[in-house]
Amino acid sequence: MMLIVLTSEREIEKEANYINELFKNGLEIIHLRKPTLDIEGYRTLLHKVEAKYYNRIMLHQYHELYHEFNLRGIHIQEQPRLDLGDNLQGYILDYQSKGARISSSFHTKEDIENCQVDFEYVLLSPVFSSISKAGYKGKGFDVTDMNKFVVGMGGINKDTLQATFDLGYSGVGVLGGVWNSENPIRSFVEIKEKLN
Repeated sequence: MMLIVLTSEREIEKEANYINELFKNGLEIIHLRKPTLDIEGYRTLLHKVEAKYYNRIMLHQYHELYHEFNLRGIHIQEQPRLDLGDNLQGYILDYQSKGARISSSFHTKEDIENCQVDFEYVLLSPVFSSISKAGYKGKGFDVTDMNKFVVGMGGINKDTLQATFDLGYSGVGVLGGVWNSENPIRSFVEIKEKLN
């Protein structure tokens, strides 16, 4: 079962230390998503993460850093994917030809089914009401009928894991369930242990 952590949108003190600690505790994939940072801010954060973990990092912005740091891959958020339009396939093939893994975000099952591109996995949200975004109500998407690798997001914590898998998800993406807790590392470990 895939377990992904997304970084908090806000800047966190000593965040790279947390990221390194999450990896030490068995995190397979982190999505680096920092809308407030420019490319230099991304570089600074990446330089503070231990290089041995670069192959577990998916980038949401500044995809060109994939090459510079030899990362796991790139994530194409919903709006950039729509903005690429007819150029989407070429954009993806360019990165795949250099070894990148590609994922993308969706907010409806129909959009996943209608997308002609094969991503390694897709994030679908919100499954449950969001922990990190107030007023972001869960839709309870049931994906048992889908033949895609769908990772559920939104309201995911140790208490909602079973319900997520009952809805047919192949993995979970956690944001608020880790970063909005007193102890992000302990929260992650509890989720990972329950998952196992």
